[in-house]
Amino acid sequence: GVFMRAIITAGGTGGHIYPALAIANKIKELEPDSKILYIGTHNRMEKDIIPKHGIEYEAIEIYGLAKSLKLMKRNIKNIGLIKKGIKRSKEIIQEFKPDIVIGVGGYVTYPVIKAAKQCGIKIFIHEQNSIPGKSNRSLAKYADIIGISFEESRKYFRHSNIVLTGNPCSENALDFKTIKKETLGLNPNKKTVLIFTGSLGSSTVNKKVEEYLQTIKDVNYEVLFVTGSNLYDRIDQNKLPKNVIIKPYIEDLCGVMKDMDLVVSRAGASSLAEITAIGIPCILIPSPYVANNHQYYNALAIKNAGGCTMIEEANLNKDILKEEIESILNDPIKSEHMRNNLKKLSINNSSTIIVNEIKKII
Repeated sequence: GVFMRAIITAGGTGGHIYPALAIANKIKELEPDSKILYIGTHNRMEKDIIPKHGIEYEAIEIYGLAKSLKLMKRNIKNIGLIKKGIKRSKEIIQEFKPDIVIGVGGYVTYPVIKAAKQCGIKIFIHEQNSIPGKSNRSLAKYADIIGISFEESRKYFRHSNIVLTGNPCSENALDFKTIKKETLGLNPNKKTVLIFTGSLGSSTVNKKVEEYLQTIKDVNYEVLFVTGSNLYDRIDQNKLPKNVIIKPYIEDLCGVMKDMDLVVSRAGASSLAEITAIGIPCILIPSPYVANNHQYYNALAIKNAGGCTMIEEANLNKDILKEEIESILNDPIKSEHMRNNLKKLSINNSSTIIVNEIKKII
């Protein structure tokens, strides 16, 4: 018979969707007879990503609640949609009959978890950030078990059953094959810095990175700059030094990271899970534009453990960037120290821990 019937819900951004996908894949790997259904939004990126991976998908129409009073009318409509979403989720649950509902963050999880509670289904919630998001904080009381990625998160949940699982993207990162730097046109005998500002890119950071790139034509290392797909066309490649290669986007960044000497990156939870799993020295520039300043606190947790250098965006300029990059690249002891601290932080069997915890409660 079927070992496990699981509904997974997560939405909005890669930071929620990729960990959810990693959990789904691990369930299928460990228990091939399982049945999985994914509930996401009707209009965000998960609606394209999840079906591509051959997972059954149900969409719910729902939007985040706005803070401003001007949008009160929209909020009233949204509250109506939340009620409809709970009703629809109940129908899906009664039809699919899951053993477990797994919420991995984003506002779409709210109606699904509430419906699961009303139907008496077991609930597992996973939090990727060091400071929990709004949905997870309000849903925590319904969960049978909460999985956290950072030890720091424990104090935000008044819950008896909290397990430090790490982020499922970490285990996923280890499965990627190394992509050699020469396949990207880089010199295998030189050190390489990977600079990555998010899948869409960040115009503020990119501008500072470009200014830094103008200053390195005589250095003994190379830079691979992944600009983000929205910002690639803005860069005049003729003005860049020969030791810089730019790309708009790299599909399997994990594989590339494995052959790099240093990463400069934003501090989203999934990126950090990958960086810690691979154990690559890093400089983190947290995005100040995210809810609860999540990225700053994620980066701080890693900095406090000695795994990274952090530069706040407000302080970023070409000189500080050059100085920090070269102080790590030219100091093998500092690099090694960072690698060791990152390895201590990383939980590399995160999805497996999660699936085993779920088995215990069902």
